[in-house]
Amino acid sequence: MASKGNWSCSSRSIRSPQWVGGGVVFGPTPRSYSYKLPKKVRRLAIKSALSSKVQAEEIVVLDNLSFDAPKTKEMAAVLSGLSIDRKALVVTADYNEAVALSARNLPGITFVTAEGVSVLDVLKHDKLVITKDAVQKVEEVLA
Repeated sequence: MASKGNWSCSSRSIRSPQWVGGGVVFGPTPRSYSYKLPKKVRRLAIKSALSSKVQAEEIVVLDNLSFDAPKTKEMAAVLSGLSIDRKALVVTADYNEAVALSARNLPGITFVTAEGVSVLDVLKHDKLVITKDAVQKVEEVLA
């Protein structure tokens, strides 16, 4: 068979798109469809979530929350004293290792600092247990 012109090898391939069982001409390209919300919208969402907790009286403000040593039993006693038996979000102003370690083994209890409060956490939990210092910190961020 005589060659007709200057053909490349890919045009004679059985994997070319024009043949049955060949490749796809403009196949799918992986891309991200993620969207980052504007900062004002995120702040408005956390304000709305916190105000809905206040209106539903599902927020408990404590003067101070600290333990000498990390004891899950003490944290369970504090929460039962506050009549919290469902999912709760515990928020403190700064990271307190004793509180974090005490809360992590209780089912349905999540511990975060004031900077780490998210809309999803607030809405996912039934009660919000927050210290006075954390309230001030959250107000500073949202003001």
